[in-house]
Amino acid sequence: MMRHLLASAGFEVFVWCDAPGAIYGMHKHECEQSHWVISGSLELTVETVGTFILESGDRDIMPAGTYHSARVIGDENVNYLVGEKKPKRRKR
Repeated sequence: MMRHLLASAGFEVFVWCDAPGAIYGMHKHECEQSHWVISGSLELTVETVGTFILESGDRDIMPAGTYHSARVIGDENVNYLVGEKKPKRRKR
């Protein structure tokens, strides 16, 4: 159902899994993203906004160009859906 909801909102969706201790340093993406946690816990720090813990059922929406970092917390894998919304191309 989560995959369907993301896809119906215009996101390309894929499943992702990170092991305990996985860390992603501060970075940004060129497209809008959404992370929807299926299991495990993910700490997300958004520059100039704060730090949040995403757990099973939690979802974020990350606008394109937003600097953020992430790390898996706890001793289990974090499984989540990642949705990417590519910018619409202008018609010529």
